[in-house]
Parts: sequence; structure tokens; C-alpha cells
Amino acid sequence: MKLYNYMEDVVVRMIDLVIEKYPKVCKCKKCKLDIAAIALNNLPPRYIVTEKGELFTKVDGMEVQFDVDVLKEVTKAIEIVSKKPKHDSDIW
Repeated sequence: MKLYNYMEDVVVRMIDLVIEKYPKVCKCKKCKLDIAAIALNNLPPRYIVTEKGELFTKVDGMEVQFDVDVLKEVTKAIEIVSKKPKHDSDIW
């Protein structure tokens, strides 16, 4: 196993669930990655190295407040990206 931020998996799954509720939001790969980056920058990382650490992190992630915090940040990120999508820009 290698060093990994488990929060990335959680945020990507949440984006896939939540973005469908926003029919006018671009769902291209670039926009989804921008949403993930914004959300992850506002959430604490959950780094794991061992399989035991992964199990503890998953159990910890079952808390309701954990889901609420991730949902809040993903929703805010979707709103930010939907106002100024960068998918057609050469800046990135």
C-alpha cells in the first residue's frame, strides 16, 4: 500500500451523486476535477498507508457529520464551477 488521501474517493463519489441534481452544470471531466479540487481544498485530508488504516478511515467516514461536511463542500464547489467553468479555457 502507498500513501493515499482517502478523502479523494469520498469526494469523487459524492460529486457523482450530487451533480445529477444540477442538470445545467457541465459534467465534463475538467469541470468535475475542478469541483473535486475545490472541495478537497476545503476538507481535511484523510491519509492512509496501511489496510488497517483504510478500514479505520472507512468506519470513521460512516459518521453522519462526515457526510454532511463533504456534501456541503461538494455543493459549494459545484456552484463555484457552474458560475465560471474552465473547460473551454486554455488557462489550465
